[in-house]
Amino acid sequence: MAKSAWSLRATKSPMTSSGQMPVKAATNEEIGGRIFFSGAERSLVEEDEIRLTSVGVDIGSSTSHLMFSRITLERLDTRYVVSDREVLFASDIFLTPYAVNDEIDTDVLAAFIEEAYKASGIRREDVDTGALILTGVAVRRRNARAIGELFASEAGKFVAVSAGDHLETIMAAHGSGAVAASETGRSILNIDIGGGTTKLALCKAGEVVDLTAVEAGARLVATDDAGVINRLERFGALALGEGIGLGDVLSEARKSALADQLAERICAAIDGTLTAEFRRLGQMDIKAPIDGIVVSGGVSEYFYDKAGEDFGDIGSELAKALRQRLEARGVPILPHLDGIRATVVGASQYTVQVSGSTIFFDPAATLPMRNIPVIAPPMDLPETIVVDDVAAAVAGHLDLYNLGTGDQPVALALHWTGSASFHRLDALARGLIAGLAPILAQGHPLAIVADGDIGGLLGLHVRENDLTANPIVSIDGIELSDFDFVDIGEVLSATGSVPVVVKSLVFPGEGAAGKQEDAA
Repeated sequence: MAKSAWSLRATKSPMTSSGQMPVKAATNEEIGGRIFFSGAERSLVEEDEIRLTSVGVDIGSSTSHLMFSRITLERLDTRYVVSDREVLFASDIFLTPYAVNDEIDTDVLAAFIEEAYKASGIRREDVDTGALILTGVAVRRRNARAIGELFASEAGKFVAVSAGDHLETIMAAHGSGAVAASETGRSILNIDIGGGTTKLALCKAGEVVDLTAVEAGARLVATDDAGVINRLERFGALALGEGIGLGDVLSEARKSALADQLAERICAAIDGTLTAEFRRLGQMDIKAPIDGIVVSGGVSEYFYDKAGEDFGDIGSELAKALRQRLEARGVPILPHLDGIRATVVGASQYTVQVSGSTIFFDPAATLPMRNIPVIAPPMDLPETIVVDDVAAAVAGHLDLYNLGTGDQPVALALHWTGSASFHRLDALARGLIAGLAPILAQGHPLAIVADGDIGGLLGLHVRENDLTANPIVSIDGIELSDFDFVDIGEVLSATGSVPVVVKSLVFPGEGAAGKQEDAA
């Protein structure tokens, strides 16, 4: 089943602020009021089935595209779960337009987006939710800001993600089905080949356990209809060598030789022997045998013989060269999910969950918080918690998800077990604060969302012991995971409770890769 997304969960618990002790949660009847979705005047807590229209917008260095989906959710106790996902419309693959100085031509891009909406027959106001994913050159500050303005009217509905190499690699592995295919214990390698770079992710037990990114892609060199080079990236020029450049004709022989060289580069990355010059991330260290390979990204359309268009690049040749080398290794090549569209479908699933827990926030002006990315670092919390271990886990996850710059606030998802003794709370709090140092240094709140009944105590401990001067928001009774975004609303004056909306990215049909392989 697809990864759950857009969870709407309301904490039914009075606040604890400025030193007040946590108190018993209010009941649903005490709160009164209903949680309404969007502007449709629909009460989520009264409907057994909900249908949402979602759009995923993927804008990268080489290509851009949109996908519209209808998500059907059914009530399961106090939760809604995805029961069906139907792709309503997939736009053409559009070569990302450029103006000057690596800046994306937003006027041309806007026209493409409007045309995609028109072709889909779906109006912007009919879209309930969505995700805007920016990768590669699109992530650059001026590009990201200009592209974001194209979706300003949907700001309240959309999750916007600027994905660097780490995050893009992880997202591709989820979207291709490689992560889901590894849930049975197999080691699955995802190879995501785009226009400028190739991302490799080793997946095991439903997690990405190792990754890297390589300077190898289909559009490092591109030509016009006459075969004349009209785009030449630095690493494409290095691969071609001297004596050929912009304005020259790229022969078929030279194109094949270039593809062979890039395929060898990708294989060297798999083997852990690729030199640092051609890596964008660290070296992979794959010790155990690989049980299967999934290929995603634009080049995968050629790899799986699904492409029907020539984009004037070396995608076809690169796919052929890589397939020959992978087949020679004898590792099974598994089917993929959605190929070039593997990054994300959109944000879609809503869940209503009643929490009987406590919260802490200080000062009151800290709320509301909107579209805060969540990190969920895996942490063991033994009876004796080690501050440095907690700090290292948090800092490592910040870097993994490209959030270590401190440019935006971050919510930390915490799985709590064990006793709430002073020493355990103190060590945990100090470790979290140390790990989140880049975030807190920029004045952002210390935002913690725990699944166990610890939110009020943890926030109160931090404030009363002067562990940080930053604003604090600490809530509990809610489960979060990586790829989630959280909204924490304003306090409901009648009860002191706060509504919590959780939005997650939905990937195309996670879990189906393994099923496809079994049927193949």
